[in-house]
Amino acid sequence: MTALDPAATIDSLACNPRLAPFVRDRRVGTMPAKLSRRRLLLDAVAQGFEPGVRYPEPAVNEFLRHIHADHAALRRYLVDEDFLDRADGFYWRIGGSTSG
Repeated sequence: MTALDPAATIDSLACNPRLAPFVRDRRVGTMPAKLSRRRLLLDAVAQGFEPGVRYPEPAVNEFLRHIHADHAALRRYLVDEDFLDRADGFYWRIGGSTSG
């Protein structure tokens, strides 16, 4: 299984001028209220998941916990906005841009 790397995801968020204001102390401090920015942030987080790989929920939780304090809300956003799908305790990427 491809390892999830929160550091690379945080670097990507911090380097994006539209998303950097939401990164504090190497984590997402607040989720963007504006839908377009929130979807941009979710897309950047989704890039951390390799297409075609199924990740067990504990691994997803650990990865997201390093990105945002409310990892459960972040996970719900990713699923609700069609970046990830889930079944039987596994998550996989179904959306987002094709390049990182």
